[in-house]
Amino acid sequence: MGKRWVAEPSASLMRRLGKSSHELGQTSGNSSCPDIWELDNGDVAVIGTDLTASYEGRLPDGVSVDPGERLVIIPRATIIAAKVDIPDE
Repeated sequence: MGKRWVAEPSASLMRRLGKSSHELGQTSGNSSCPDIWELDNGDVAVIGTDLTASYEGRLPDGVSVDPGERLVIIPRATIIAAKVDIPDE
């Protein structure tokens, strides 16, 4: 069994993956902006709407949201726009 992954709180946002919410026409202001960012350590940060409580009772078998984790929803257009920036490996 491999080493357990732990998020590194000191990692910095390095580059946006895909287009901004403004470019995708998903927002008109500075709030409520779904986004995906690569961190300087290679991990990925996702900014979206926290719907953990809405999904808690209906997660598929084998899926859980541990304490300290949140289930975050982003628009389909945001992840599709990021695809070109996500490496295959």
